[in-house]
Amino acid sequence: MKNAGQRAIFPGTFDPVTNGHLDLIERGVGIFSGVMVAVARSHGKETMFSMEERVDMMREATAGMEGVGVLGFDGLLVDLARSKNVRVVMRGLRVFSDFEYELQMALMNRRLSKELEAVFLMPSEQYTYLTSTLVKEIFTLGGNIEPLVPRVVVRMLNEKLGGR
Repeated sequence: MKNAGQRAIFPGTFDPVTNGHLDLIERGVGIFSGVMVAVARSHGKETMFSMEERVDMMREATAGMEGVGVLGFDGLLVDLARSKNVRVVMRGLRVFSDFEYELQMALMNRRLSKELEAVFLMPSEQYTYLTSTLVKEIFTLGGNIEPLVPRVVVRMLNEKLGGR
């Protein structure tokens, strides 16, 4: 049930990318003609990985996924969407608390750009609890994150934190 010709932007900090993010990207590719993963420079929170590292991580994690592009961006999402001629923002909803934040962002984006629509997707049930923050915490405490993230993340966390 693809929406022919309609691409979506999937924005986030992806610090780091998780299998939940990849699940949403795959769902998006099944709906839209393409998904542009927009890795945001974070202004509101400190990230473990630089924007360039997160872009590289996402590119490696999505390599081979047809219809997926990855880019880094700094600024307003509405400006990026306008410059790429994309009218749909795709976001994931895991739990009810996500909805409150995402609704607020969607309404503000609509106020800034009336042509931009938000589409919310739910991840597979197995990823409803998964966050990048939990992945980093589990890793730093010596837990196994391999079932939760693509291999590139395990490798880059080991490089960043000097192994364990």
